[in-house]
Amino acid sequence: MFQGLFNIINIPLGYVMRFLAGIFNNDFAAAVAVFTLLINVVLIPLSIKSQKSSVQQMRIKPKMDELRKKYGDDRQKMAMAQQELYQQEGVSMSGGCLPMLIRLALMMSIYWLIMSPFTYMAGADAKNIDNIYSKITSAKEYNDEYKDALGWDKVTTNNKELAIIGNLREDGNIFEEVLSPDLYAEIKPDVEKLIEIDNDNKTHINFDLFGNKDLDLTKTPKFSFNIFKEAQLLWLIPIGAFLAQMLTSLISTKINKINNPEAPSMMGMMLTMPLISLFIGFGLPGGVGFYWICSSLIGGLIQSGVQLWYGPNKMLARERSKELLKQCDFEAKQLDKFNNTDSMIKD
Repeated sequence: MFQGLFNIINIPLGYVMRFLAGIFNNDFAAAVAVFTLLINVVLIPLSIKSQKSSVQQMRIKPKMDELRKKYGDDRQKMAMAQQELYQQEGVSMSGGCLPMLIRLALMMSIYWLIMSPFTYMAGADAKNIDNIYSKITSAKEYNDEYKDALGWDKVTTNNKELAIIGNLREDGNIFEEVLSPDLYAEIKPDVEKLIEIDNDNKTHINFDLFGNKDLDLTKTPKFSFNIFKEAQLLWLIPIGAFLAQMLTSLISTKINKINNPEAPSMMGMMLTMPLISLFIGFGLPGGVGFYWICSSLIGGLIQSGVQLWYGPNKMLARERSKELLKQCDFEAKQLDKFNNTDSMIKD
């Protein structure tokens, strides 16, 4: 349902991803990296706007505190006074919400683009994907043995497309080898259609990171405590996502301390989010983990730059300078009026 709602954004962005992949010899990873960079560059004005909104809130905080003391628990009067103050000060009540909502919508859209590259980048019919998945998972013989043979132990409706792409590339067509003849016959037209798209130079997508087949971004890394025997090169993806987020969290925390030395320590949050990425990264296809790496490094560094150059103290100082200039200009005009009046009286 949600995927359908985001198709308005997904389809045009899918064309952009397809174009970028074509520039880089159909390389999926390169397309994701450049696409992430472009999206974050486009979002810089929204980040600045959000930062400015936060500064405006800081600027009027003393007046807000006065209103709270004045009206106490009277929520209705407090709300009316707050709205009036916002209007007087030219502060938007939703100034920080809009950029956040746009970012959230784009984040969800990019998630579906990464999870459904055949649909949005190669122009495959989603019905072919849906039919293959539904026929196999609803078959009577679908059991743990089939899951192991197909590598579908962690496959859901969300990541089915990447799993199916990976299956089609294993020895040509693993479905024909693993599934029963009757079951394969039901999905054969869909499989052949997808293979045709995959073999077309114009729509073929290369999912191997750095050209390494062991870093196939359609695959989901499987963690095991038996590290020495069952370790996978694909583990580098969730580990990389963890390290990338740790790096950007450290930089962001440092900048926040520069901007606001009295800000409370966020060490707990700084560790929590990277650990969540590491944990979830072992349950999602490598393509999603690779996007997280790109997003953390590119988006995090750009956001840190915005925080540094448009820090609250700097922006607040600019706002106060503007207010002082306005006040000085007003007083100068009043003084001129007074001098002119005084001259007329003397004359």
